[in-house]
Amino acid sequence: MANPIHRVKSAYDGFASAANRLQSVLLLLIRLYWGWQFAEDGWGKLHHLARVGNYFAQLNLPAPHATALLVSLVELIGGITLAVGLLTRLTALVLFVNMTVAFWTAEKNAFLGAISNPDKFQGADAYNYWFAALLILILGPGLIALDALFKGKRTAGGPS
Repeated sequence: MANPIHRVKSAYDGFASAANRLQSVLLLLIRLYWGWQFAEDGWGKLHHLARVGNYFAQLNLPAPHATALLVSLVELIGGITLAVGLLTRLTALVLFVNMTVAFWTAEKNAFLGAISNPDKFQGADAYNYWFAALLILILGPGLIALDALFKGKRTAGGPS
C-alpha cells in the first residue's frame, strides 16, 4: 500500500501537469476575447472621434481630440496585437497604462476604492479591461502566440 503522502503528492503532480497543458489554451482564449474587445472599442472610437474628443474634454484630458485619436489607435492596434500574441507583454503594458488612466479619469472614486469598496472597484466599466491587460502582462501570451513562434525561430537559429 502506497504512502498516503506519496498518493496526495502524485495526485497533485498530475493535476499541476494537466493545468500546465491547459494554461496556453486558456491564455489564448483570454487574449482572443480581450484583444477583440479592445480592438472593437478602438474601432468604435475611431468612428466617433468628435464625440470621444468632447468626452475627453469634459474629463479635462490634455489635447482631448488628439488624445482621442491616440487612445483609439492604441486600443485598435493593441487589441489586434494582443489577440495574435505579438509583442504581448509590451502591448499588455501599454493597454494596462491606457486603462489605468481611463479608470483614474472616468471612474476615480471606483479606482480609489480598490481596498475600501472592492465591489465598486470591480463593478467599474474599466475594471475588466484593466484586469485582463494586467493578467496578460504578468502571465505572458502562453505558447500559442506569435511571440512563442518568433522566440522559437530565434532559439533554433542560434543567438540573436
